[in-house]
Amino acid sequence: WQNDRSAEAPGRLENLKELVRSMEQFENLRGFLEHVSLVMDTDNNADLDAVSLMTLHSAKGLEFDTVFLPGWEEGLFPHQRALDEGGRSGLEEERRLAYVGITRARRNCTIAFVSNRRIHGLWQSTMPSRFVDELEAPNTPPSQSHVEVAETGSSYGGYGARSVGGAYGASRFDTTDPFKNAYSTPGWQRAQNKNPDAARSNWGTRSGPTTRSHTIEGELVASSINNPSSDFSVGDRVFHLKFGYGQIAVIDGNKLTIDFDKAGQKRVLDSFVEGV
Repeated sequence: WQNDRSAEAPGRLENLKELVRSMEQFENLRGFLEHVSLVMDTDNNADLDAVSLMTLHSAKGLEFDTVFLPGWEEGLFPHQRALDEGGRSGLEEERRLAYVGITRARRNCTIAFVSNRRIHGLWQSTMPSRFVDELEAPNTPPSQSHVEVAETGSSYGGYGARSVGGAYGASRFDTTDPFKNAYSTPGWQRAQNKNPDAARSNWGTRSGPTTRSHTIEGELVASSINNPSSDFSVGDRVFHLKFGYGQIAVIDGNKLTIDFDKAGQKRVLDSFVEGV
């Protein structure tokens, strides 16, 4: 399998990694197998009034009164691999999947995202998906810095896509240029306003920096854009509002690699930490 170069190979590898991550939640193999057997028994009772778990692809053609859509974070949805390999077309396909998920709900659709996610065994800060900001304001609650779940009614059905006509109509899903500064949405602009020195013009574009960007409670994490040098020194103790206390391990311009006491190693801009 290590020599597999087919188009399906990356997906298979992701499935294996997800299997390992799932097993890490159990103390032993027996506990994991018992959990799997319970899940399989539930899947066999398809006629029961119960929660159904499925991918967006497999949900096509189905409808439910209430739908929950977790994981709406940059890099996860839209998936970074879709952007890297497909460019504009990859992003459009992810946007179509977002439309599919939302329109599966007859009455209520809840979209969820988190500020921190465990990826490949490491906790990483995340930012809400650009698709969240593409939703029309009447369908979402007022923006709050710590909101993790947005709940709406059936008005989500008002969103349309080019492949679907008639009742759904048009929306920003249709008119948005998918790679016209991918982070020009209101949420991204709010984060930028908190750090006016950060470069804006080419962030998130195919021609821009290759280093991925994230936010921490609305603050920008270090990017690959050149910035002034830092006043801190290696070994200094600092405090970060999100990650707590830590010690500076590496300095690159005004970008700091910090070993936090509880959050592990993170790379942040020096303007978001204080000396202690």
